[in-house]
Amino acid sequence: MTLQLNVPTSQVTAVRSVALGALLGLTWAAGLRGWMTHVAGDESRYTWIGTFVCLLLPGLLTGGLLGLAQHLRQSEQRPPWARWLICSPLLFPVGVLAIPGAIPHLLRTGEGSSSIAVVLLAMLGAYALAGRGPKWWRIVCGVIGFALVPAMLAGTLSTPKNAWGGILFACMYVLLALACTIPLHLREQ
Repeated sequence: MTLQLNVPTSQVTAVRSVALGALLGLTWAAGLRGWMTHVAGDESRYTWIGTFVCLLLPGLLTGGLLGLAQHLRQSEQRPPWARWLICSPLLFPVGVLAIPGAIPHLLRTGEGSSSIAVVLLAMLGAYALAGRGPKWWRIVCGVIGFALVPAMLAGTLSTPKNAWGGILFACMYVLLALACTIPLHLREQ
């Protein structure tokens, strides 16, 4: 006996896209945590709140939202709220800043500002890659958005471990920028 559900194909596809995006986002965030461990060394700490709630959960949610954007892009559906999916990567700095005491600590020490900067720069890079808007502006956004990659790689060639860390960060950064292009294509079709 086979159970048949009368679920529209578009809903099944949406669930698959969101689930795949969530898995990829979680994987990306876990890789980022590995890179953070590399940078911090022995001082790196794993906590339920800091690691799981403030980093892995935003990765899962961001990936799911980008998966939804990809589904909408492929299905040519354009609900009015879809434009807000462009902001989904901002869940990463929100997650970091949600740690109790994080904002005063950020203002006092500057720690945590990199999560904001990396996401905003990746979003600039995404705009450049998406191929929308004036060419001169895309070039400016691309130069600013991707300047971090060679800078990161240049400072890591001292040891094989540091080179690995630089390559990991550069690849993850470019991957984030590529993922951020998905919602930018929603208005094109």
